[in-house]
Amino acid sequence: MSARRRTRGTRSQKGQVRIIGGTWRGRKLSVAELPGLRPSSDRVRETLFNWLSPYMSGARSLDLFAGTGVLGFEALSRGAAHATLLDNDGSVVEFLRQHVEMLGAKNAQVIQDDALAWLRSGSRSEFDIVFLDPPFGQQYIEAALLELAAGWLKRRAWVYLETEKIPILHLEAAPWQIIRRGQTAHVQFALLEFNRLTDQLSGLDVANPD
Repeated sequence: MSARRRTRGTRSQKGQVRIIGGTWRGRKLSVAELPGLRPSSDRVRETLFNWLSPYMSGARSLDLFAGTGVLGFEALSRGAAHATLLDNDGSVVEFLRQHVEMLGAKNAQVIQDDALAWLRSGSRSEFDIVFLDPPFGQQYIEAALLELAAGWLKRRAWVYLETEKIPILHLEAAPWQIIRRGQTAHVQFALLEFNRLTDQLSGLDVANPD
């Protein structure tokens, strides 16, 4: 969840968000007091990690626009081998580093950088799972997916999207396949597979957790 998100009627969030499964189940992460910083809800995360559970063990994950970092830390809690958490806001990055220390998450890397600039200039390393929850209304989804497809993803990698509107018409073509999708009153979310083989396609499984 990006620290830069701004949505109409959204106030600064105070308090904590909890990890809901795995080794760190019940552990709470502090939330920075920034306008529009809103973690993915418990119910959406439970749906997401149910989808990802067969692929989580040993996975290398990337949490772009990390915000609270709850998606990346949830992945580690549930068996991911490594998580890279990236955000451009210095105060958010400080919270992320505190979370790493508090959890003893030696397999987490925190980076302060602009997500798209990092994807375009970084030394490419392939990931199994990417969490993509960018600021609303700024076309980050399309730009990030374009960059991710250029050497950042393992074959059959998974990319999770959470946004105000999923650009479905742009994703129903190679190398992307929408495997799962759902929505709440405030967001839409989807799980994409990268370079999915045609003999494994089994249609869409629509989840509506609200």
